[in-house]
Amino acid sequence: MTRRHTIKFALLFALLPASVSQNLRAQDQAPIPDLKPEAAMPTAPPRGASLPAKGEHRFWDQTNGWLFAGVAASRTLDYFSTLNMRARGRQEILLTNDVVDNHAAFAAIEAAGTATSIGVSYLFHRYGHHKLERWTSIIHIGLTSTGAVRNYCLKTAHPAAAKSP
Repeated sequence: MTRRHTIKFALLFALLPASVSQNLRAQDQAPIPDLKPEAAMPTAPPRGASLPAKGEHRFWDQTNGWLFAGVAASRTLDYFSTLNMRARGRQEILLTNDVVDNHAAFAAIEAAGTATSIGVSYLFHRYGHHKLERWTSIIHIGLTSTGAVRNYCLKTAHPAAAKSP
């Protein structure tokens, strides 16, 4: 695969989750205010109306906001730690070195990873798996941060010195 095809693929991979993210924000609609006057006596909820189940919440609540910010921060840390590792002569193991050395493509891949994590969390939220929704971000932060720390802990690769006769 040529470098041009690699860049096009990385951009396509990055733009796909970004196009879906606009639809995610449109899911939560503000309630329409009731213009009827309030009754003097509180009324009981109508029969058949269910209370929110334990664990239900809005998708863009404060907890998810902090978790998604943590995912973005850990992906940013991974980006810079990988560039630092490459500058010290080490080899990338998950991606090709050509992709990592192309900073725009690598940044797009990191952004796509963040968007994918948010998308997976949304799917869990949508289908009522609220604990998995939160754990997706927590595990993503942990794994990405661990990889970034590992990158910084690697020793600099020194080229083998040629022995002189």
